[in-house]
Amino acid sequence: MVGAGRVGTALAALLQRAGHRIVGVSGRDATRERAERYLPGVLFGGSAAIVPDAELVIVATPDDTVATACGEIAGTLRAGQLVAHVSGALGLDALAAAKGAGAAVLSMHPLQTFPDVDSALERVPGSGLAVTADGERGFETGEALARDLGATPFRVADELKPLYHAAAVFGSNFVVAVLAIAEDVMRRAGLDDPLPLLLPLTRATVDAVAQLGPGAALTGPAVRGDAGTIESNVRALGTHAPDAVDAYIELTAAALALASTAGRLDGPARQRIEEVLASWR
Repeated sequence: MVGAGRVGTALAALLQRAGHRIVGVSGRDATRERAERYLPGVLFGGSAAIVPDAELVIVATPDDTVATACGEIAGTLRAGQLVAHVSGALGLDALAAAKGAGAAVLSMHPLQTFPDVDSALERVPGSGLAVTADGERGFETGEALARDLGATPFRVADELKPLYHAAAVFGSNFVVAVLAIAEDVMRRAGLDDPLPLLLPLTRATVDAVAQLGPGAALTGPAVRGDAGTIESNVRALGTHAPDAVDAYIELTAAALALASTAGRLDGPARQRIEEVLASWR
């Protein structure tokens, strides 16, 4: 394991629990304290002492250092070894130095969010895990390791990794950003601590999507064709929270498209809402 931040440490610990032998951890973000806490008995040291003995080397450094870290270990690799990274955004070209040294390369990205190691240990099992590889051996290895982690593997083509990662951003990061906007607008509406009031609504919405799918779970003025409410919302935002107007308009347009695709909104109703949105753009 080269690099042992939140994700790398959790993956190593889960693989160790599943019976895999973790040769060691190295890297600037691999602290001895963290290694001793989560990976008892595992060697902590330089990559030169760790990489040659490993069947699979996992590079778990931050995205912008993966290629550099891979280049630093390339000279110690053996032909036939496997080298993986855990980034959702990077393609296999980040491991070009390892491939040039004769290694097979792959990536394994848990489709989950991890604020700390403990949450990663809890959340990886039961999550999806994207596997990208340069050959069937790499795919099969990544899929087997995913199952050992308790995750559900799925394959993503290397050239489609950026699209896959964009979808993950929509499903996680943008949800946080939208909740931040909702919290701010609620405060401007006079509520001192709105987040505990918003979260039950958000959780119920996510549960409805899980049960029904997005098209059937959608509620609100867009799917009702309620152009008057949308106009009223935007006017209020324009007066009290003008920095939220653009987000409201674009997200309403997205909800409008979903409602139409789901067959829940007729053409005239959609046109009325589109006219309101256009007047504020």
